[in-house]
Amino acid sequence: MSTIGGEQLGRPGTQVNLKEGAPELPEKLSGRSWIVSDAESGRVLAAHNAHWRLPPASTLKMLFADTVLPKLPKDRSHKVVPSDLEGMGEGSSLVGVKEGESYTVHDLWLGVFLRSGNDAVHVLSAMNGGVPKTVREMNEKARALHADDTKVLSPDGYDHEGQVSSAYDLTLFARSGLQNEEFREYAATATAKFPGETKKDKKTGKTKRGSFQIQNTNRLLTGDVGVDPYPGIAGVKNGFTTNAGNTFTGVAQRGDRVLLVTVMHPDAKEAHSVYKEAAKLLDWGFDADGKVEPVGLLAAPGDATNGGGAPAGKDGEAGGSGARAAAHAADKPSGGAGTALGITAGVLVVLALVAYGVHRRWPLPELARRRRG
Repeated sequence: MSTIGGEQLGRPGTQVNLKEGAPELPEKLSGRSWIVSDAESGRVLAAHNAHWRLPPASTLKMLFADTVLPKLPKDRSHKVVPSDLEGMGEGSSLVGVKEGESYTVHDLWLGVFLRSGNDAVHVLSAMNGGVPKTVREMNEKARALHADDTKVLSPDGYDHEGQVSSAYDLTLFARSGLQNEEFREYAATATAKFPGETKKDKKTGKTKRGSFQIQNTNRLLTGDVGVDPYPGIAGVKNGFTTNAGNTFTGVAQRGDRVLLVTVMHPDAKEAHSVYKEAAKLLDWGFDADGKVEPVGLLAAPGDATNGGGAPAGKDGEAGGSGARAAAHAADKPSGGAGTALGITAGVLVVLALVAYGVHRRWPLPELARRRRG
């Protein structure tokens, strides 16, 4: 395996350096590959086959967003033509994009992040110049992020032989995307309204276009039977295909710590196992704060060395107290195209922008809590 981020991350099996008094890793972790890291400092707290190349499923959409989202204004509108929806794999997850209807870029990104809609991905790819161009740019973006385990063959993450990524790379994609305000908003949105079909009223003869509600399929954000929303969760992306099994990358805050976790292909016998294992690793990571020596670093753009990573300040903080994440209460969710910001049990975390710094640190932006209105 690759040693980007550090030699220990290239070793097979579980890697963790416990200090005295550190909690033991959770038992019965079945993920073929996983990683838990400090999102601000880039320090990897523990990992298991971090660079093992596996099918990524829809978690690859994080790289799609990293690549395409900054290029298309959110208020731009596009009328869907048949060629926009060509080439989608059989059984693809869909949000319900219809030929002949117009959608804003904002609508389509909600479809990508909440419903993992491959139809929305293909329309956005068409707006970006086509699927081949988008795939090429995604591979270029992966190299720029030092995500060298990743090979993109489709922009939506649908199974293709040879399309692979790794827990390490998916974490890089999430960390990169979270620097973008719009990415953060979409990833943290629990429910939203999506445009429906234009229909003619039989009585009045007038045409009317309604909408329908969509809910985020990230169960640590919205909850489901057997899995509760995770406190402080702020996204990021989940996925499932036959070859990949379940995959998930998430970001959460507790106190002044922000952690990223990625789990790939856990044992499918237990319902929601990818979320349950991710939650266990997040709990462990928060409890292990200051009690482990890092096993590696998340590479930051511009680092040409294999060691990569964003250097940390005291106690693993990137840039000291000024870069810490702080929670602030807000009474009402933000508006915009019917987006309901908020989760069923708890709060929704939306991040505020901080740029990649001149000191080669890459902290995540400040966290702000938004309650359901």
